[in-house]
Amino acid sequence: MLHSPDFNAGPTTLNNQKSRILAQLQNYRAAKPGPFWAALGIVGVSLFGMVAAFGTAPTVQEIQSFQHTVVEPLAVPQSDVIDTTGDTFVREERIQRGDTVSSLLSRIGVVDSEATNFLRNSRDAQAIFRQLSPGKSVISRVDAQGELQQLIFPLSGSKDLAFSVERQGTGFKAVEQPLQLDTQVLMKSAEIRYSLFGATDAAGIPDAIATQLADIFGGDIDFHHGLRKGDRFSVIYETVNHMGKLVRTGRILAAEFINDGKSYRAIWFQGDGGQGGYYTADGKNIRKAFLRSPLEFSRITSGFSLARFHPILQKWRAHEGIDYGAPVGTHVKATGDGVVEFVGNKGGYGKVVILRHQSRYTTVYGHLSGFAAGLKKGTHVRQGDVIAFVGATGLATGPHLHYEFRIDGVYQNPLTIALPSAPPLAPNQMAQFRSLAHAQLARIDMMRGIDLAALD
Repeated sequence: MLHSPDFNAGPTTLNNQKSRILAQLQNYRAAKPGPFWAALGIVGVSLFGMVAAFGTAPTVQEIQSFQHTVVEPLAVPQSDVIDTTGDTFVREERIQRGDTVSSLLSRIGVVDSEATNFLRNSRDAQAIFRQLSPGKSVISRVDAQGELQQLIFPLSGSKDLAFSVERQGTGFKAVEQPLQLDTQVLMKSAEIRYSLFGATDAAGIPDAIATQLADIFGGDIDFHHGLRKGDRFSVIYETVNHMGKLVRTGRILAAEFINDGKSYRAIWFQGDGGQGGYYTADGKNIRKAFLRSPLEFSRITSGFSLARFHPILQKWRAHEGIDYGAPVGTHVKATGDGVVEFVGNKGGYGKVVILRHQSRYTTVYGHLSGFAAGLKKGTHVRQGDVIAFVGATGLATGPHLHYEFRIDGVYQNPLTIALPSAPPLAPNQMAQFRSLAHAQLARIDMMRGIDLAALD
């Protein structure tokens, strides 16, 4: 029996079918000469159908000849036209070098002579406009007719206040008002390659958060020379924003720092008493009674030693403290809660502050250029308070801070001594703390699983 070709098959399949049909034809001719011409007729019809199948497909030119573009205008009913009367549009614009009142309003799209005259003639508005440096932003609210409804200027020296020019009736009024702020929580991770600030910059983390990290973990990690390439950290922190723009960074809510393979974790907790702090996952106060260093970041120019050649006295003597090289004016912080025992000039120390802590401990800060305002004997200070500024007074060859740590009058190396911890959480606070810590640490664990290399 002869098989008819499948016209839906591809060219290769059709060729195979044609060969099979011809082979069958040969068999019929050899076996049955009588019906040969009938079979030949069937084959001819089949082959003709194959040719016809290939010949009926239209060309691209033939298809295009049947195509044409039709453009039909659509009539918009007048009743559906949007009425913008009374609408206002908010726009942010940056001050450019050489800006005047007219150029700024023109760029914003204000067509309002009353607003222009007010900004030119109002003493308050002119005083604010003169202090706007290039790059600062102003926010405007303008109606559909181009009339100014409100213009908000940031106030220099204040991140929460703004100067607002507002339309009131037929005139304008200039007022100082608080910004409408909202808080956002961000989560970020980074890896140390060269320095802490280099890692935070690469991850888009503000410098203020890097400083907080150093303050939080400064009792356990030596941020001056203890960081290792490959150390990593994850941090959850708050940002304070106005209309979607960062105004300032807030507090770190939780963080993990992995230094030299060891993990350190901290969770912010504020009890009912209002005073908060950072604690480990089991409720221990992460804050030591003392910071390792009174400076946030600097280099150690001279370490603790029982025999060091003094560059000024030109003789060997013990160096019973740590010298930190830093520019004049760098903030010096109290390393622990305490009371000012001495503030003033003292021999080779130059200008010096001496603090007493918990009766047994004493810290000394020497070669200062000046003291914090209001600092005097008997003043109570808290850990992290700025008490003075780096200088080069007394026996100093250049600007640096000389820092000493004593226990019962005996000099100790502040970089190696085991520092006492601050008090832990009270038992009645643990249930509330555990609930908070569980949620925050779950976020830290989630960030810890991120492959930072894949994000580069």
